[in-house]
Amino acid sequence: METKYKRVLLKLSGEALMGERQFGIDPDVLKSFAEEIYEVHRLGVQIGIVIGGGNIFRGIQAAAHGIHKVSGDQMGMLATVINSIAFQNALEALGVPTRLQTAIKMEQIAEPVIRRRAIRHLEKGRVVIFGAGTGNPYFTTDTAAVLRAIEIEAELILKGTRVDGVFDCDPEKNSNAVMFDSLSFRDVISQDLKVMDHTAITLCHENNLPIKVFNINVKGNFLKIIQGAELGTIISNE
Repeated sequence: METKYKRVLLKLSGEALMGERQFGIDPDVLKSFAEEIYEVHRLGVQIGIVIGGGNIFRGIQAAAHGIHKVSGDQMGMLATVINSIAFQNALEALGVPTRLQTAIKMEQIAEPVIRRRAIRHLEKGRVVIFGAGTGNPYFTTDTAAVLRAIEIEAELILKGTRVDGVFDCDPEKNSNAVMFDSLSFRDVISQDLKVMDHTAITLCHENNLPIKVFNINVKGNFLKIIQGAELGTIISNE
């Protein structure tokens, strides 16, 4: 079966793993996402994954309760590792070989982030999960996802959300919200669209790395995009 892309990076928010819960990980959602990745992986597509940690801990909220911003961000990085371990187990339960690399050294749990090693894993058919963000405070997991995608020379970043793409306003609050089929990076910044933070968008713009925003909760969407379907919103320099 033909695929449009050979190497991609999937970015998921920690909140996506909650399902209908208020916090934590919904096992059914985790299994469903793993099955989506399994379907793409078996076609020979090389997949990197970055997951946020907002379902467990948010540094911004911690700062409001008196925790220093640096400490809060470090706690958030550790939350992403928890999600990454859970995702690794869900994938391996389906027979998908994986490697977990973290930007903070924790030898008993994961490999350190090493670009050449990550690329080699991908070439050998392993899904590589990148945890602990960039390893630095003040950077989001969106920026971490873009950084890892550039490092592994991914063709596309896929940002899985719970809506169908990028809209001119929040579609969950406004039924008249209009979805964009395509945008330029300059459009995203000038219109202050909440796709990714400005650092992430600027990195994509400077490195000519397109972003596809799509609904990860619709079964089969990830596979359809890999096969070239015009789903979601594409953001690029064109």
